[in-house]
Amino acid sequence: MERQDLGALFARITRRLIDAEKPLLAARGLAMWDYIVLAQLARGTAPTQLALAQAVDYDKTRLIKLLDELERSGLLTREPDPADRRARIVRLTPAGERLLAEARGDIRVMEEDLLGQLDGTERDVLLAVLPRLAEKG
Repeated sequence: MERQDLGALFARITRRLIDAEKPLLAARGLAMWDYIVLAQLARGTAPTQLALAQAVDYDKTRLIKLLDELERSGLLTREPDPADRRARIVRLTPAGERLLAEARGDIRVMEEDLLGQLDGTERDVLLAVLPRLAEKG
């Protein structure tokens, strides 16, 4: 029997994960893009709005509205970049860090259930190789 294409398999897995994550995030008052942005900021790798948009592969003009909402909710702050007044530095607030940790905890419980279908070796291999496959070229 011929194996399934990776794209088809990843699409099914992604849909399954999104369907499982959406209600967990909604229970915390978050949408998927909110969570993605907060998680990226927690990595500390996208200090400006433009860098953040590029890091999460989201349209920079649409990101402004999302950041406005997250800022109004007290989950992040934006301040002028001292090196470039046109740029804004985006940071998580303590409330944003707490909410992200809570949402991530909920997601990890769901993931543990999903990964429970695998034996220990399969799980370890999967978790080791997925980040490598996910890296941009």
